[in-house]
Amino acid sequence: MEQATLVRRAVEGQSALQNRERRENVVPLQSRSRENTLNSTCASAELGREEIELLAEIATGVTTEVAARRLELSARTLRRRIRNVCDLLGVNTPIEAVVWAARRQLI
Repeated sequence: MEQATLVRRAVEGQSALQNRERRENVVPLQSRSRENTLNSTCASAELGREEIELLAEIATGVTTEVAARRLELSARTLRRRIRNVCDLLGVNTPIEAVVWAARRQLI
């Protein structure tokens, strides 16, 4: 499935992956520490316009290179900023960051 479909389903509360489709590298949201969960509730005030634009671009499902070109950044800079946003929100993957933002109607 493409990322945009996964985000839409997660926001709508649907299971994006069936049991047989689950991958080993997918970390369930429940496995995150309580500290990260508490920190993520305060993080929305710390996300700036650029970070929200970055998450919106990722939500479209384009590659890192395409997203970087659209945002007029290098691919390396884009990956670094994505990692920083994930750390700020206390999530493990960029798709989790996109879901986080979509659930809060930021994107």
